[in-house]
Amino acid sequence: MRLMSSFQKAQYIAKCLQLAIMLEVSIQKPGNVSFTTSFKETRVEHFLASAIAAGPSFQKAASRGVATTKRQIELEKLGMGELIKACSADVASWQHGGNTILGTVMLFMPLATAAGMTPIEKKVSFDFTVLRRNLDVAVKATTAWDAVHLYEAIDIACPSGLGDAPDLDVTDSTSKKRLLKEKVGLFEVFKLAANYDDICYEWVNNYPITFDLAYPYLREQLNNKPLNTAVVHTFLKILSKHPDTFIARKMGKPKAQEISKISQTILEIGGLETIEGKENIVEFDKKLRTIGNACNPGTTADLTAAALALCVLDGYRP
Repeated sequence: MRLMSSFQKAQYIAKCLQLAIMLEVSIQKPGNVSFTTSFKETRVEHFLASAIAAGPSFQKAASRGVATTKRQIELEKLGMGELIKACSADVASWQHGGNTILGTVMLFMPLATAAGMTPIEKKVSFDFTVLRRNLDVAVKATTAWDAVHLYEAIDIACPSGLGDAPDLDVTDSTSKKRLLKEKVGLFEVFKLAANYDDICYEWVNNYPITFDLAYPYLREQLNNKPLNTAVVHTFLKILSKHPDTFIARKMGKPKAQEISKISQTILEIGGLETIEGKENIVEFDKKLRTIGNACNPGTTADLTAAALALCVLDGYRP
C-alpha cells in the first residue's frame, strides 16, 4: 500500500463513515426506516442523501485531526461543535425528511477527528487502542463555543424526544449565553445529559457501548453470517443490554425496558436464524410502529452505525 497524503487519509476516513451510515439504513431493523419501511415523512432516500451531505464535514474533521499530529492546529481549535453544526446544516439542505442522522453525526465527528489523529496501518485500518485514546483527547478538548454550536446544530435539525434537561436545557433561550459566560465546555454539557442520553454517555465515557459491546459483537457476527443478519443481531444485542434512551425520553423508562426484554428474547430464540425468531422480529417491528415513531429505537440505530463505522475503518467491505 502506498503512503496516503493527509488529504487522501481524510477523504478515506470520510468515505468509511459515509458507507457505515448507508449500510446501517439499508438493513431492515425493527422500528427503523429501511428500504421497505418508513415513517410518515421520513424515508430511506432521506438517510441516503444525508450520508452524502455529511461527507465534507467528516473529511474536515479528519483533516483537523491530522493537523493536530503535525502541530498545525491546537486541540482546542478542532471545532467539534462547529463541524457538527455545519454537518447538520448540510444534511438539512440536501433532504426534506427532517432529522435523520444528528445522533449518528454526534458520534461520528469525534471518531473522524480521532481517526485523523491515528496512523493508518499497512492493511488500511487503525489501531483501535490508539484511536480510542485519541478519541478521549478530542472530546475533552471541546470548549464552550463547541457547546453553543452543538445547540445551534440541534436548532437546525429539530430532533424529537429531547425531554427537559435539569440544567442548560437546549430549548432554553438563555442557555447559550450561560454556556459562554460560565465557560461550560461541550464535554461538561454531555456529562449533565449522560444519565438519560446514550450518545452523551458514549462521549464522556470513551464510547464503551460502541467499542466494548457493539463492535466486537458485530465483528464476530460478520465472520460467519451475512451482513443483514449480523447488523440486525447487533442492533438487538445493543437494545437488549441498553434500553433505548430515545424511547425512554418519549415513552418512559418502563416502556424502554420492556422493549429491551423483547430484544433479548428474540436473540435467545435465534433471531433471523430461526423461523420462530423471524416471526418474532416481524411482530416486534409491528409493535414498535403502533404509536407512529414514538417507539423508534433511534439511539440504538446510531450506536449500530458506530459499530459499523469501526468495522469499515478496520477494513470490512460489503
